[in-house]
Amino acid sequence: VSDSASLNTMMQEVFENCDDLHVLRDPTRGGLASTLNEIAKSSNTGITLFEKELPIDETVNGACELLGFDPLYVANEGKILIFLPENEADKVLQIMKKHPEGVNSKIIGIVTENHLGKVQLETVIGSKRIVDMISGEQLPRIC
Repeated sequence: VSDSASLNTMMQEVFENCDDLHVLRDPTRGGLASTLNEIAKSSNTGITLFEKELPIDETVNGACELLGFDPLYVANEGKILIFLPENEADKVLQIMKKHPEGVNSKIIGIVTENHLGKVQLETVIGSKRIVDMISGEQLPRIC
């Protein structure tokens, strides 16, 4: 089983229908958290992630819990992060969901003028915490 996917057909349709894409990134090395931190720092904006919207598969959560990994820092092959104006989001989401690679696409956060250069996670219980850039490597928990 692989999480790798070819996104070219889906993204071609996105490019043809949206001319106001700000940032496109794949969350591979360092996972979602590191990729978003790089974007927040380089653009001097804040990013708020909504934990309840993160499409993390139960098997991934289970494996991460067993090994002591944080799924926010696990590489995601075949995924894409798209930053675009809010008024374009629903249109692009509809396009993506038409394709097998984009069926689970979601709006997982917003860009904000708060906490500049940082990523903040709004948890399922409503608390907020800063999600830092990964430091070092995630190592499996040994029990």
